[in-house]
Amino acid sequence: MTEPLLELRRVAFGYPERLVLRDLDLRLEVGERLALIGANGSGKTTLLHLLVGLKRPTAGAVVAFGDVRETEAAFLPVRRRVGLLFQDADDQLFCPTVIEDVAFGPLNLGLSPAQARAVAEETLAMLGLDGYAGRITHRLSGGEKRLVSLATVLAMHPEVLLLDEPTSGLDEATEQRLIDHLADLPQTMLFVTHDQDLVTRLATRILRLKEGRLHEIANPSRMPIKGLHLVGRGHPCPELRRPVTTAQIRDERDTGEGAGPRAASVASGG
Repeated sequence: MTEPLLELRRVAFGYPERLVLRDLDLRLEVGERLALIGANGSGKTTLLHLLVGLKRPTAGAVVAFGDVRETEAAFLPVRRRVGLLFQDADDQLFCPTVIEDVAFGPLNLGLSPAQARAVAEETLAMLGLDGYAGRITHRLSGGEKRLVSLATVLAMHPEVLLLDEPTSGLDEATEQRLIDHLADLPQTMLFVTHDQDLVTRLATRILRLKEGRLHEIANPSRMPIKGLHLVGRGHPCPELRRPVTTAQIRDERDTGEGAGPRAASVASGG
């Protein structure tokens, strides 16, 4: 058996008032497109955040690329290789223009401004967003923001994609456009969704998160998953030459300022 890219081993996570995840095991294998479904509030987003170190388990281990990860320093290289698409596009986009948002990650990887811009333009073109470079981010439609958010992740050239409800709130045409783009990508994926069409088109395996544990429920090529349906703030742009750390993000959240949570997934800052 090959080594999984990402793994949770008997993980628990909770708050004083309730336990969210309990004794949970997960393996994400190379080439998988794993769909994670479950009720709102069941802990799906928490699970994604655990995998990149934005939250830490109260018990168990997070293993990424063969190594147990426990500290902020240990998760930094993970975030170079794993791209997280946040559920809310406004958490992912915080620069004045589209090109600045998409170039933000490559700049933090150490590319020159010219190189980062070239990568950003190439990524936008790949997603059918030619001509969007100079657009004002906060004036984009919800669907456009979702596609630009995906561009910010793909510009980092991650090996693994963690997608939190990527089609949520999209109209039918934009949803199909996004699914088409995802279907063409080579990366291993773990995606949280309530969208039957996304599961049918992409998933190689489906897990349901219920009462803190994962349950494999069906072969997506053989049967539909009943009950799935489409559910239908400005931040100042940070200094792009300086990496942003998770500690900074937590401090900024406490004060209501700063870059927002997408900075946690940039390569050199975490």
